[in-house]
Amino acid sequence: MSDRCEFDVVTGAFGYTGKYITRRLLNAGRKVRTITGQPDQRHEFDDRVEVAPLDFRDPAGLESALRGARVLYNTYWVRFNHGHATFEEAVSNSRALIQAARAAGVGKIVHLSIANPCLDSHLPYYSGKAHVEKAIVESGLSYAILRPTVIFGPEDILINNIAWFVRHAPVFAIPGSGRYELQPIFVEDVADLALTEASSETNRILDAVGPETFAFEDLVRQIAHAVGKAPRLVHFKPLIALQMLRVIGAAVGDVILTREEIDGLMANLLISSQPPTGWTRFSEWLDQNARSLGQQYSSELKRHFR
Repeated sequence: MSDRCEFDVVTGAFGYTGKYITRRLLNAGRKVRTITGQPDQRHEFDDRVEVAPLDFRDPAGLESALRGARVLYNTYWVRFNHGHATFEEAVSNSRALIQAARAAGVGKIVHLSIANPCLDSHLPYYSGKAHVEKAIVESGLSYAILRPTVIFGPEDILINNIAWFVRHAPVFAIPGSGRYELQPIFVEDVADLALTEASSETNRILDAVGPETFAFEDLVRQIAHAVGKAPRLVHFKPLIALQMLRVIGAAVGDVILTREEIDGLMANLLISSQPPTGWTRFSEWLDQNARSLGQQYSSELKRHFR
């Protein structure tokens, strides 16, 4: 790819994966601009990152923010429907962003999707991701589409909150058999993969997955052991487990898991048939970070809907 452009753009540079991508770009001497829906969010980058609003109602503003960018690293999405933030809106907004990138002459888009997306999926998270991928492929832009499974790291929500629950509750609810699998990838590995693919001349779609695969029940046991707890793991029918999580979610002011997320997990959509593209072993990271893991509950609503 030509180096004619002076900067890169990261959607959500102050968020989870966006932050790690931004760190690497800055360390590599790149100029970074973020387009974000939370321009006043506290962050670690001081004035090293230029901030522009992520306003999908302003196509001209999006195009202006993207004009001259070498690469657009796109992490924008929603985890579940909440208020006006819906999967349908996220797809529409993503198409607007892609159109603005094309009009602005962006050199390449590196897009974070999800493992196992499907246009015909009954799960709107997965079908929505598939429609965004389709829009990117058909846009004419050079692209790399990364499909992570479960991303773990210091600010992760899922793994941290499993640890929080096993620290605070004598019983942990397992939906169904618990033998469905996850193949987690380290957030640092995702960021490295994103920068590597940004430099490739080839359009690619690849899974972003780590080297270890765990049955969900085994993962919970491993986390519990690492933090020095031994809760009783009780299997419930998925709908009963979901009802329990909704009650607990109301108590902590958050959405812990949705029915669609449980369905996707139980359908083994968080694993890949491709070779691992990450190298950090979750089991080793867990041993190194167990002391801090799950000390505080991480709220999705507080993080994204302040």
